[in-house]
Formats: sequence, structure tokens, C-alpha cells
Amino acid sequence: MHFKRREFLQVGSLATASFMVPKFLKAFETGTLVPPGNKVVVILQLSGGNDGLNTVIPVRNDIYYRSRPKLGIERTAALSLTDEAGLHPALTAFKEAYDDGSLGILNNVGYPNPDRSHFRSMDIWHTASQSQEYWNTGWIGRYLDAQCSGCDKPTQALEIDDVLSLALKGDQVKGLALKDPKRLYGMSNERFFKEVLGAHNYQDAAHDHHDEQPVEYLYKTMAETLSSADYIFKQSRLHPSRAEYPKTETGNSFKTIASLIFSDINTKVYYVSLGSFDTHINQQAQQQRLFREMNDAVAAFIKDLKANNRFNDVLLFTFSEFGRRVAQNASGGTDHGTANNMFFMSGGLKQKGLINAMPALTDLDNGDLKYQIDFKNVYATVLNKWLGADDTKILGGKYAPLNFL
Repeated sequence: MHFKRREFLQVGSLATASFMVPKFLKAFETGTLVPPGNKVVVILQLSGGNDGLNTVIPVRNDIYYRSRPKLGIERTAALSLTDEAGLHPALTAFKEAYDDGSLGILNNVGYPNPDRSHFRSMDIWHTASQSQEYWNTGWIGRYLDAQCSGCDKPTQALEIDDVLSLALKGDQVKGLALKDPKRLYGMSNERFFKEVLGAHNYQDAAHDHHDEQPVEYLYKTMAETLSSADYIFKQSRLHPSRAEYPKTETGNSFKTIASLIFSDINTKVYYVSLGSFDTHINQQAQQQRLFREMNDAVAAFIKDLKANNRFNDVLLFTFSEFGRRVAQNASGGTDHGTANNMFFMSGGLKQKGLINAMPALTDLDNGDLKYQIDFKNVYATVLNKWLGADDTKILGGKYAPLNFL
């Protein structure tokens, strides 16, 4: 049974980029586990440009209320952090984390020469490039490359989605996209794929396939995916989370992540997205709905991690590709802006609360916030201090680490 390239390309989803895994995961099949205390990063992407000013609210700033006569969130409604700052009313779990010392808030995060295109700005955040550079590998993908240079126990990254983000694509190693370990396992074990692979494996090993290189690559990809799916599914069943999570997409995603963390799977980075926060119109209702979904899922996740003594080993952080403009628009919303805030949640933070100053609304760049912290310094901090990686090599330059870890 011999497939030509054209026929093979019709095999389907298991040959797509979202399933490309680095190398045969034989180490996984031997049951190699990660020791307790494995540091894990969970990245929550707020897609579409979340409005940071209505997330961490400058409750004593008159310019904020003058710029947003209808959209400004009243001080009495905000969840009070300090005399100057409050949280969006839906973010009760974040307020609790602030009160118990496990929330850090970084304001004014961005990058030089900001781009207001969703796609371009997200690419810049995913690749950690300069705004004028176009890179085709992501910062987490390059971390995977760096961690597995000639190693037999590849560090893995998992995205809880059907499609793999650029952030998780390296030169040699890619993360794996899956919505549900059981579904991935079921798909990858369908008889059709097994038969295709089996037929290929029975071919004469000495046969020279110079003209079939793309097919060889795809067979290899499929084999690796079967191996990964098998391992991830079996591990996910070892210590499934027993906790109650909201029956939302985000709730399900965080329950899956918790189950995999508790299994001590060899995964250091989990990636999940929520959106869209592109609130040009009817902002209040949309942001409120998304924040409620985010808040309730994160609340269950933190409670679950604490109950299983893993909260000190897990760092959850949020980002969005840009913030919104300071002034509301005529449609009850806000337009694309620049700098924004980031949340950090963990039992292992070195700095807590408001880590730096609130945005300066008297010093704007044509109606937009000026960034004070380059997001690449945040990445350097996470890579170096949490994951123990060579941040300079991965980011292609030296970015001074921050002190929140």
C-alpha cells in the first residue's frame, strides 16, 4: 500500500499544522514523570484588545470620567484596590487574589511604535519581535526549541484550542493544540489513521524515497501525534480534577489544564484564549459577559490548585494585543489603543498588588496611553526566573528581568 503525496494530503486533520509535534515522544511512553514542584505557566490571551482602563479603573481620575461620560465605571461600583484604583465589578476572584497577596498588576505594558491592527499586533506579541520585524516563530515555540536541543524528554506546550497559535510554533518544536484529550485520543486512534500508518510501516525499510520526502514528513507527524495523543489522554485520566468548574468553554479549558497539571505531565506551558474583546460598540455588556466567564473559570482554577497544593508552582498571566483609546467613541464603545495592563496570579509572586504606577492620563500620545514597560521584559522574566530558560537566546536580545518573580 503506497500513497502518493496528493492522496496523502487528503488524510485530514491529523496532517495539519496544529498537530505537528517535535519528535517521537518515546520518553512519554515509558511513563517518565516530572517531579512535584514543576513550574508551570498558564497564559490567558484576551483576544481583540481588552479595555484596560475599564479593567483596572483609575477611580479618582477626573480625566477618565470626562473622557468616558457613559462608559466610565463609577468608583462605588468598582472593586476597591487602593484609593486610586479599583477592579471591574465582575472580577471578584481577582479582587480576592489581590487581598490574599496572590495577584500582581502591571500597568502601561506595550512596545515601541505600536500597531493598531489586531493581526499584526498579536503577531508582535506572539513572536516577541520588534514592531518593524516579521518573524515566523513564536516565543514559546523558541523556548521549546531551546529546551529540547538533542534531548530525549521534550518539554511540551499545550494550547486548549483546535488551532495552534503562532506563539507556540518553534523552528524544530511545536506545541500541540487540543480542546479535549479524550477527543484528540479518539480522533487519532480512528481505524483509518491506524491503517494508513500501518501500511506505511510495512513498506520495505530499505526502499529509497527521495521523491517522497513530504510524505515521509507527514507520516512522521502522524506517528508523533498518535504517540502524543495516547500519552496525554492516559495521563489526563490519572488525576482528573474532581472540582466543580463553570460549564463554559473557558471553565472546561481550565478544568482540562488542572487535570493535566495534577498528572505531572511533562508540560510547562498551557495556552488558552478568550474573546472577542473588540468593543467598538456596546462595550459594557460585552466586557461584562466575557469578564464573568473569565472570572468564574479562574476562581475555580485557583481554588482547585490550592486544594491540590500546586498554586505556588503555577503562574497564570493575562495579556491582550493592545488596550483601547482613553476616550469613548460615539457608539458606546472604545477604539483600538496601545498600552495595557497585565494580571499575574500565583502563590509564588515576589511583588503583589499594583506593581507600578497607574496610567498617566495627562501625558498621552495623540489620545493614547504611552507604554512604560516593554512586554518583552515580562517574557524575559517568565522565561528566566520561572522556567529557568535562556531568555536572551530565546528572545534574540537582552531584556532586563522585572522583580515580580
